[in-house]
Amino acid sequence: MCGIVGYIGREEAAPILLYGLSRLEYRGYDSAGISVYNNGCLNTVKAVGKLQNLIDLTDSGKNVPGCVGIGHTRWATHGQPSDINSHPHVSASGKISVVHNGIIENYLELKEMLISEGVQFKSETDTEVVSQLIDYYYNGDLMDAVSRALAKLEGSYALVIISSEQPDVIIAARKDAPLIVAYGDGCNYIASDVAAVLKYTRQVSYLEDDEIAVVKADSVTVYNEYGKPIDKAVTTVEWDIEDAQKGGYPHFMIKEIHEQPKVIRNTISAHIKDGRVDLSDTILSEEFCRDIRRICIIGCGSANHVGVVGRYLLEKYTRIPTEAVLASEFRYSEPIVDEHSLIIVISQSGETADTIAAMREAKRLGAKTLAIVNVVGSTIAKEADCVLYTLAGPEIAVATTKAYSAQLAVMYLVTIAIADKLGRLDAAEHDEIVRELCLLPEKVEHILADKEKLQQYASQYFNNESIFFIGRNLDYAISLEGSLKLKEISYIHSEAYAGGELKHGTISLIEPKTLVIAVATYEKLFDKLMSNVKEVTARGANVLCVAQQHNSGSATDAVNNAFFIPDTHEMLTPSLAAIPLQLFAYYVALSRGCDIDKPRNLAKSVTVE
Repeated sequence: MCGIVGYIGREEAAPILLYGLSRLEYRGYDSAGISVYNNGCLNTVKAVGKLQNLIDLTDSGKNVPGCVGIGHTRWATHGQPSDINSHPHVSASGKISVVHNGIIENYLELKEMLISEGVQFKSETDTEVVSQLIDYYYNGDLMDAVSRALAKLEGSYALVIISSEQPDVIIAARKDAPLIVAYGDGCNYIASDVAAVLKYTRQVSYLEDDEIAVVKADSVTVYNEYGKPIDKAVTTVEWDIEDAQKGGYPHFMIKEIHEQPKVIRNTISAHIKDGRVDLSDTILSEEFCRDIRRICIIGCGSANHVGVVGRYLLEKYTRIPTEAVLASEFRYSEPIVDEHSLIIVISQSGETADTIAAMREAKRLGAKTLAIVNVVGSTIAKEADCVLYTLAGPEIAVATTKAYSAQLAVMYLVTIAIADKLGRLDAAEHDEIVRELCLLPEKVEHILADKEKLQQYASQYFNNESIFFIGRNLDYAISLEGSLKLKEISYIHSEAYAGGELKHGTISLIEPKTLVIAVATYEKLFDKLMSNVKEVTARGANVLCVAQQHNSGSATDAVNNAFFIPDTHEMLTPSLAAIPLQLFAYYVALSRGCDIDKPRNLAKSVTVE
């Protein structure tokens, strides 16, 4: 969720920290701060609002000299955004400075204990408790103080700590929140995401839960939960820093929309051999598939919407009962899963807190887990029984586009693989689906080439106060995603409804000139959806329809505006229907002057409940 950067070496730390934080702005934040050691003390500077405020306040870091420091971009959880509540948090003595991602669940209990010992607090945050607690235990050995403090903490954390009395070391600790150590020449780095350090090094190690890293300029030692030093694998990051830059586009979101043909192609081609879907390196053997009695797809936000698509496809093509469940609801619903259940876990970052917790609950109940994630080495990727990577590369915009499309592609592959193992997909249809699957990138490019039409529609409707989406079956699943994209970045009230539910109350919301976006790409229910269109137009609604090209005549006659996607196999229509909805949301937000890549109150990776 929030961004963490740490540096220790020979260079001035502040400019490096500020640059690293700038690479993490996409994660969402409302304040920023840095703490740098110099001449026996910790110099801490914080600013509410955009990172640029902190950059200006420190003259790009020139006013904060020193070669060891930590930085943070905060998204408020405990206490409103303010300079006092911003990170880093320094203990009352001035000796200890801490940055933190996560939530300390027992902070009030610890705070009361420290207050009873005479400790004075300044902020409303749970993080200040950590800095004060470490200071309370400090007796000249920072590692010992940190270890003793960690033993008292309950909750999730990625913590990075420096001390004015031991300025030659940074200590980092992780539990249920991502944190990496990166290796330089005569220097080392700590970050919550590799994007923060990729300018300086490609060599990183991913900390795991309950590990503590002691980072010096010339060495890194990692200790396990028992306090024993361990050898950490060093990974070379393969993607380039250019992948995390705009490349001439005005926003990351539109860049990532245009990257979807490549992403879909890479994701599909990795698992098709000799014209067949090959997932032989996963748990999906014929024996395993025949033992599955129930499938549950778990995700949050857009990942959940992929799950809704998956639910329709898996039930149709495999005939196995399937459910798409919000990760935040799964573990509190006393789920009925066992050793005959397959749990498909979807997360772009692989660090989504609710999804991790749901996966662990499913594993505790005996289910097998298959993860669909984008980040190698992430918590979900490590803990799932097997993992399928989406190969989307870094996604910077908060509103997902290319990662969503890659997840859809993997869902098709999983559906085809299970159906094939169970003998429920004949050879002719298998070959037709795979053929059309391989044509998806080309067809997405065709849609992108016609994006000006969607920009025109956006210019007509960007002032609407409410916009509704309707669809049936797979089109309903895509409507959910289209509505989410629109509300995420344009702040327009938007809802998605199953077309057949209109008369059950929701049609009362339709007023003259209300925009209804009708997704009508699912051939078997096209006529029924057109009947729903007539219901809303009879009440004065304007309708923008998304349909397949072969239905252009019927759709054009029934609606105000239409956008047509290339014809494809019915299983694959979600991948094409999603693109115009992404573009429409983007251009509406652009017309409204919104901060498209960093929408208000949202974070890229939600690492707390």
